[in-house]
Amino acid sequence: MNQKYYTAERSVQILISLLKQHGIKRIVASPGTTNLTFVASIMQDSWFEMYSSVDERSAAYMACGMAAESGEVVVLSCTGATASRNYVSGLTEAYYRKLPILAVTSTQDINRIGHLIPQVIDRRVVQNDIVLLSEHVPVTFTDADEWSNTVKINRALLELRHRGGGPVHINLTTIYSRDFSIKNLPQARLIRRICLGEEFPPFPKGRTAIFVGAHLKFAESEKKAVDNFCGTHDAVVFCDHTSGYEGKYAVPLSILTSQEQDICSLVNIDLLIHIGEISGGYITMCPKTVWRVNPDGELKDSYQRLTHVFEMPEQSFFEHYADTNCIQRTDFLDICMEELRAIWAKVPETLPFSNAWIALQTAHRLPAGSVLHLGILNTLRTWNFFAKKNEVYAYSNTGGFGIDGNVSSLVGASLVNPNRLYFGVIGDLAFFYDMNVVGNRHVGNNVRILLINNGKGTEFRNYMHPGAAFGEEADTFIAAGGHYGNKSHVLIKHYAEDLGYEYLSANNKDEYVQVVDRFLIPEITDRPMILEVFTDNTDESEAIRIINNLNVSTTGMMRSAAKEILGEKGIKIVKKILNK
Repeated sequence: MNQKYYTAERSVQILISLLKQHGIKRIVASPGTTNLTFVASIMQDSWFEMYSSVDERSAAYMACGMAAESGEVVVLSCTGATASRNYVSGLTEAYYRKLPILAVTSTQDINRIGHLIPQVIDRRVVQNDIVLLSEHVPVTFTDADEWSNTVKINRALLELRHRGGGPVHINLTTIYSRDFSIKNLPQARLIRRICLGEEFPPFPKGRTAIFVGAHLKFAESEKKAVDNFCGTHDAVVFCDHTSGYEGKYAVPLSILTSQEQDICSLVNIDLLIHIGEISGGYITMCPKTVWRVNPDGELKDSYQRLTHVFEMPEQSFFEHYADTNCIQRTDFLDICMEELRAIWAKVPETLPFSNAWIALQTAHRLPAGSVLHLGILNTLRTWNFFAKKNEVYAYSNTGGFGIDGNVSSLVGASLVNPNRLYFGVIGDLAFFYDMNVVGNRHVGNNVRILLINNGKGTEFRNYMHPGAAFGEEADTFIAAGGHYGNKSHVLIKHYAEDLGYEYLSANNKDEYVQVVDRFLIPEITDRPMILEVFTDNTDESEAIRIINNLNVSTTGMMRSAAKEILGEKGIKIVKKILNK
C-alpha cells in the first residue's frame, strides 16, 4: 500500500489547518465514506488525539463528557445519510450546558438534495437549540471559494468560545477524492477574535492606516483616541463623506484611488484598521493585514486579509495602542495631503456642467454646522472627489444602497434639529421615487434640496458603466430615461412652489453661480428650498472621465492598457504569475 498523507481536497485542508492553529485536537470519529477524506487525513497527523465511536449518538455524549471534563473543544465527525441525526440529543445537551463541541457532518454537493440520490439528506436548517452557528462549506475550487470557506471555518471555530460558547456545526462537502498525496499541509489564514480583558497582540511594524466606512457620529473622546493613535503610529484615517471622522488625520482618498492611468501607492498598507460599516466610496485598498474593530465582533472580511477582530468599543482599542507621551508624528499625513493638494490643483475649471462640477464649486462652501445627505452612486462618487468643511456632517443611505428613501432620510434627520440646515443632493430618478415626502406637512424651513435632473439614471450612461456599451438604447430600460416629464422645466417648479418651497433653477454654469449664494445662505429662511439643476448625461460622464485621468504614470498606463486587453480576469492571472 502506498503511503498516505493529507487529502488533496482543499476545503478539508483548510479545516484541518485551522483546527491546529486554533489548538483543537480531540476528535471523536464515526465510520463512513463521506467523511473519509477528513478522517483519513487527520489519522496521518499525530498532533490530533482521536477516538472512535460506531454510534453517533454515543459519540456526541462522549464529546459532552470529554468537553466538560477537559474544558477543551471536542470535534465530532460523521458520514452522510442519517448519521448526523443521531447527534441531535447530545448537541442539545451541549447547547444548554454551553459545551464547546464542533459537529463536522460530511456531505455530498447540496445541489443533489431532492433528486432521489442515495444518502443525500438536507442539513441546511438546524434546530434552534442544538448549535449556536451552522456553516455550510462547499468544495474549494477558486480563490473566491478559498476566501469564503476560510472565513466560514474561522467563524465556526471562534463561535465555540464566543460569549460563553457552545456547540457549532460545519456541513463539510466532499468529492470523495482518493488523492492523499499532500505531504505538507498548506497553512490557511487564521483569524483571531480579541475581547476586552484578553491579551492584545503586539502592534506590528510598518505603514498603518485606519479605514472608516459609514459611521455613527464620533464622540469627542473617540476622535481624540483616534488622533492619539495616529500620532503614535504615524497613521492616517482614510475616509469619505459618510465616515463621520473630523479629526486632523483625515485623508479623503477617493479622487486619488479613482485614477485610471496612475497607481495610488498610499493604499499599500502593512496594517489596515477597519472600522465602521458599508462604504459607498468604493475606495480601493491594498493592505497586507487587516484588523477589524467593532463591538459586534463579526468576521467581516472586506479586503480578504483579515487576521484579527477586536470585539470592543473603538475607543478602547485605540487607547490601548496609543502612547500620549510620545512625539506625535504626521509624516504619512503630510505625504497624503501633498498628493491630494496636487491632484485637486489639476481639476480644470472647464469641467463640463455636471454633478462633479457642482460638487467642485459647492462642497467646500456648505455652511459650517450644516448636515449633508448624498444620493447613492453618482452623487456620492462625485462629491467624494472634493473636500468639505470638517464642521459639515454627511450621510448617505449605503446600508441597503437603494434609491428609494434618500429624500425621506434627509427630511427625517432635519426634524431632529429644526435650527440646523440640512442639505440633500439627489438625482432625478431618486427624487421622483421618493417625492411624496416633499409634501409631508412636517417638512421644516431648514431643508434644502439640490436636485440634479438629467432625465434618467445617468449612472448607467457613465462611460465606465456596463450600460454605456448600449449607447442611447440604454435609456429605454437600463437607465430609465424619459420619465417624470423628461426634464420638464415647470413640473418640479409648480410642485415645489405649490407646496410652499422656494424654487431655484439653473441650466448652465452662469445660472448656477447666480443662484448658489441664495441656496447656501447660512441663515434659515422662511421656506424650505429646492434648487433644480438641469444637466446632460454626456457632460456627466465626461466630467468623471476627466477627473479619473488627472494623474498619469507609466505603471498606471501599463495597467490601464493591460486591463483593456486582458480584462480583470487576465490581470489577476498575471499578478499571480508575477507573485510566484
